[in-house]
Amino acid sequence: MLITYVDNLPSGDEKGLFYALDLGGTNFRALRVQLCGKEKGVVNVESEEVSIPPHLMTGSAHELFDFIASSLAKFVSSEPIELHPPPGRQRELGFTFSFPVRQTSIASGTLIKWTKGFNIEDVVGEDVVGELTKSLQKVGLDMRVSALVNDTVGTVARARFSNPDVIAGVILGTGTNAAYVERAHAIPKLHGPLPKSGEMVINMEGG
Repeated sequence: MLITYVDNLPSGDEKGLFYALDLGGTNFRALRVQLCGKEKGVVNVESEEVSIPPHLMTGSAHELFDFIASSLAKFVSSEPIELHPPPGRQRELGFTFSFPVRQTSIASGTLIKWTKGFNIEDVVGEDVVGELTKSLQKVGLDMRVSALVNDTVGTVARARFSNPDVIAGVILGTGTNAAYVERAHAIPKLHGPLPKSGEMVINMEGG
């Protein structure tokens, strides 16, 4: 039962170009999504799936994240000119990382343990966003991770964009898991001021 720091979900009014990186098994996906609010919704989704070579699943942190960053940079380079961000503005990335993570904020979290065939010792206990950020800088990709989420949390967010009644998301894939929207005052692990929304998404990490 992990706190996600996601205390606000999409309303359906969101507009703009968004990038996502989805790492949760033997493949990862890079996505470019255009949102146009309630009238048009999701107008365009481009994605690329990349297989992770088996030796990178048990190698070192920098080898895995450098490989991911290089592939992501290649994908971003295909962005149409009219969608380029204005000068001085960074592209933002949502990072779906479907492994048990102890979140420390909306955009940081330390890996508790690997699952699904991954076993890279030097990432356990480290901030996975920090590892990815180092690799993005190495390949010269000016991009900031603005959210780190489990795939179940991403599922809740995607569904909520289209349907305000959604309160839970379930993944049945390489592993199984679920996330749901909880009342903030009912979460014993939540310390400090309660979020203004009064809600928090919980990653059940049920295995």
